[in-house]
Amino acid sequence: MDQKTDFMTETEKQLLNTIQSDFPLASRPFKELATKLGISENEVIDLMEDLKQRKIIRRVGAIFDLQKLGYKSTLCAIKAPPQRLDEIAEIVNSYSGVTHNYGRENEFNLWFTLIAKNREELSRLLKEIKEKAGVDMILDLPAINLYKIRVDFKL
Repeated sequence: MDQKTDFMTETEKQLLNTIQSDFPLASRPFKELATKLGISENEVIDLMEDLKQRKIIRRVGAIFDLQKLGYKSTLCAIKAPPQRLDEIAEIVNSYSGVTHNYGRENEFNLWFTLIAKNREELSRLLKEIKEKAGVDMILDLPAINLYKIRVDFKL
């Protein structure tokens, strides 16, 4: 058995395999998932909650093509003093345009993505985050070329 997934039940693995690329677009998606898996809707909801609590999944949601919707995005990095990393991450996370952030073992130790209506709004938000966080600089790394790679993890 795969060492990384032997702590999950077969039903949990089937659920994760399904929701990666075949999440039902329906008024009751958990009911449809339940039918596929042969369990109840409440069991699916409970499994999802449990997987989230165990930090196996972080979120379930749609991914949109921002450029086609008229938005701009950028990858950002901050040199956060280690003792202030959590505090600065909370400031970054308070912005609705931040999709996620993560720590890295690097001089630039806090990375995040930011989405806004246009480039001017991105610049304004980055300036505001920089001031609120009390950091000297934020690297602004907009994509030059966009590559979308589809990855489904088979469990």
